[in-house]
Amino acid sequence: MLHSPIEVAPAAPPHSAPVPPRRWTRKAAYVALPLLAVAAFGLKSLGAPDKAHADTPPTPSVTVSEPLVRHIAEWDDYVGRFQASQAVEIRPRVSGALQAIHFKDGDIVRKGQLLFTIDPRPFQAALAEARAKQASAATALALARSELARANRLVADQAVSQEEVDSLRAAARSAEAALAAAKAQVQARALDVEFTQVRSPIAGRISDRKVDIGNLVAAEAAGGATLLTTVNALDPIYFAFEGSEALYLKQLRENQGQARQVQIRLQDEAGYKWSGRMDFTDNALDTGSGTMRARAVVSNPGYFLKPGMFGNMRLTAGAPHDALLIPDAAVQVDQTRKVVYVVDKDGVVAAKPVQIGPLVNGLRVIRGGLDRHDKVVIQGVQYAPPGTPVMARNGAIAEAGPAPTVEAQAPVASQATIATR
Repeated sequence: MLHSPIEVAPAAPPHSAPVPPRRWTRKAAYVALPLLAVAAFGLKSLGAPDKAHADTPPTPSVTVSEPLVRHIAEWDDYVGRFQASQAVEIRPRVSGALQAIHFKDGDIVRKGQLLFTIDPRPFQAALAEARAKQASAATALALARSELARANRLVADQAVSQEEVDSLRAAARSAEAALAAAKAQVQARALDVEFTQVRSPIAGRISDRKVDIGNLVAAEAAGGATLLTTVNALDPIYFAFEGSEALYLKQLRENQGQARQVQIRLQDEAGYKWSGRMDFTDNALDTGSGTMRARAVVSNPGYFLKPGMFGNMRLTAGAPHDALLIPDAAVQVDQTRKVVYVVDKDGVVAAKPVQIGPLVNGLRVIRGGLDRHDKVVIQGVQYAPPGTPVMARNGAIAEAGPAPTVEAQAPVASQATIATR
């Protein structure tokens, strides 16, 4: 007879503490953990609306303003140098010894002022000789005319032949010609005497003397007459410059029939102190450089400007006109185009492509793409990309005053100024 085995539990050791039921403790933990997770999720769900509200970014605030409208005159920039309006090399017209110098080096001289004296004595002697020959020729003419008159009275009585009368008439005409030649010789010798006094043909500033007293000067030599000095006419003075073909075409199209004014500043000047007008444009472009040579006339009453001085010139580019001005920082670069951010009536930022012009009083001229009533973002543009709702507050665009230096990065016209109406 088979009997199933009976499992007998081992007896507990004497005097030992009762063992807690560990199996039931684990089961309670397994049940409590899901309940705690559900409770935590519920608490998180109850607090979710407030936290979501806290994570929402505030509406960006920007400053906007309508563009300024100003009456401006635009200018094109050139560089060039001053030139004398007249430059004369003083050379003698007769040869001889230099006897006197009547100026100080660098003086301002007037037209006709005596500069040099060449020894006149040889020329005075030649003049006296020519005058004597003139007197002799005048006496010969008087005799010839007297004989002709006597013959004319006798020809009626047939006391002289017609042939003799014709011969006397020819002799009188020959004497007249000899007298005319003698007079011309006197005039030539008188000019030589006059040329011994070398005078300035123009008014201006004279250079230093090239020959000292006692030297022989020549009216004609292998290399030309002796150079005595030079005189430059400086009032008015010329400003010569060259411009590109593009600027030349721009000037032709925008200044037809208008007087073109220029303003010039020197290297040590902040503003354009010197004013003038266009005087000359060459008849052809230089094929090598592609530039057109031109010239302006500038008043220089104090002779402050000197030939060879370097200057920056600006030339009017069209008639004065109204233009829109905004801060230069408000113009953004979007790849290859320039854009301006504006806020529409719904408070949303939009980008407008624009065509920019030069700076005037620290503000950028907008040639196109912007309306005068647009609300341009002038502050906070970095926080308001296109399509973003913003809170717009009104601001004001302030002019910075005339710029002290020329802006080299101007795109079309180099400069602009506020023009008087």
